[in-house]
Amino acid sequence: MAEDIIKEEVKKQDGFTPIPTDEQSAQKEEKLAGGQKQGFRPGGRGGRPGFRKPGFGKDRPKDDIQTKLLDLARVTRVTGGGKRLRFRAVVIAGDKKGRIGIGIDKGRDVSQAVDKATRMARKSLVTVVIVNDTIPHEVEAKVGPSVILLKPQMKGRGLVAGGAVRMICDLAGIKNISSKILSGSKNKLNNARATMEALRKLRAK
Repeated sequence: MAEDIIKEEVKKQDGFTPIPTDEQSAQKEEKLAGGQKQGFRPGGRGGRPGFRKPGFGKDRPKDDIQTKLLDLARVTRVTGGGKRLRFRAVVIAGDKKGRIGIGIDKGRDVSQAVDKATRMARKSLVTVVIVNDTIPHEVEAKVGPSVILLKPQMKGRGLVAGGAVRMICDLAGIKNISSKILSGSKNKLNNARATMEALRKLRAK
């Protein structure tokens, strides 16, 4: 027994590592496979093992929200040091299943403004009442100088609207509707806000 212990210590000092048998390698593979089934990740941050969080990376579910750029304008702010130029983006987001939102934000360049407005539009989604691919009743809304009138239509009539109203109704999933801009305002932002206010007033009978 003493000789065996001495031999094992000598092997450890020499850096000798025993070769695993077939049974040991099979058990190791089974442990790794079981860990992967439970979401185990063999290499985490810094090479350390860890667990993959659900809802992050490739496991994140994809949403059906579509976005469109409604308006892009250059805005300036006059200060004591001079004029500061920025960009203002208006983005419409919707899933064509009754959810619609509008986002307005500014940035130093076009891409930054669009990204910030897109995130805001996704956060401000509201649910619209849709009955048989149209709105349940006639509705009118006023925001600032813009006044929008929306009327339901029969199946097959289509979107009888233009500009911001058409884009919002399309992304909301309304297929048959007619609209009228009762004011003389041609501002896309004001018309979009008035359309969103009109859609919020809809109630199911």
